[in-house]
Amino acid sequence: MKMKKPLLGSMKQLSAGSLLALCVGAGVALAPLTVNAQNFQSTQRQALDSVVAVVNDDVIMRSNLNGRMAQVEQQAQTRGGNLPPRSQLERQVLERMVMEEIQMQMAEDANLSINDTELNAQVRSIAESNNMTLDEFADAVEADGITLASVRDEVRREMLMRQVQQRQISNRVTVSDRDVDRFLSQQPGQSDSQNFIEESRARHVLVALTPTRDENQARARAEDVRERLSRGADFASLAREYSDDSGSALNGGELGWVRPGQTVPAFEEAMRGLDINQVSAPVRSQFGYHVIQVEERRRQDVTQESQREQVRQAIFQRRANEELETWQQEIRSQAFVDIRL
Repeated sequence: MKMKKPLLGSMKQLSAGSLLALCVGAGVALAPLTVNAQNFQSTQRQALDSVVAVVNDDVIMRSNLNGRMAQVEQQAQTRGGNLPPRSQLERQVLERMVMEEIQMQMAEDANLSINDTELNAQVRSIAESNNMTLDEFADAVEADGITLASVRDEVRREMLMRQVQQRQISNRVTVSDRDVDRFLSQQPGQSDSQNFIEESRARHVLVALTPTRDENQARARAEDVRERLSRGADFASLAREYSDDSGSALNGGELGWVRPGQTVPAFEEAMRGLDINQVSAPVRSQFGYHVIQVEERRRQDVTQESQREQVRQAIFQRRANEELETWQQEIRSQAFVDIRL
């Protein structure tokens, strides 16, 4: 795929201004998801390699710093930005790499990990945000001299660092009802428009796949539950006996009032198509097979609730971004860092 500009400089979600940020608590974006492509060094370059920083028990090599510098300069050239003198820029870039290394060490100490399913979804999201298929995305980055494998490695690193940030910052920021009330009281007259959603009071029996129960056995067990219900068996009793959803089984399979988006898509679609008191055929989701019954429906006006939640998220995001800077200063001061430029 031919690109007019270098890919890393033009992709919306591979830049320092990325919109692709995971959420912490009430939706705060703590750190941009950047893909820092690092070129493979030649044998000659490796021979001249040296340590430019020691970070606790690890090191950052000159070759790594040079690769990051090349990326920053390429992005600046693409966007037409001005860079500080090279010696100053080099120190700024190295300091960012030091902060990344500290956070990666914290992720390792906490045994954090990103599985391939999460990673694949993130890479696919980046491709889609740039109006590409995954294959087109791979062709585009390779046309810029970067392998998809190296991009995946950097995305995984960013996701791990974000996990560390989420764990730390979410425990340091709170937003009270009083904070929300104070913000709303300072705003001009609010819109009178109403926002309604439909809620369903539902219950289910989940038959999960297990090491001793394969796909066919799980489906057959769910069919048996549905057949018993059609003959008048008590739903709550069957849920207590057969459901593998420990969170609802003891309560007779009751899920309470469920709003759109609160259940997995397959479950929500099946629930939406049921009449009151109708029992579904077995519904397959990633959790197994569900037998669902909708007991009641209602329309809820969530105008004020939605408005308050938006305000809560905005306050949380502002405070979390402030707290992130403080936290990063703290972990930087606590680490052993020896700069050797």
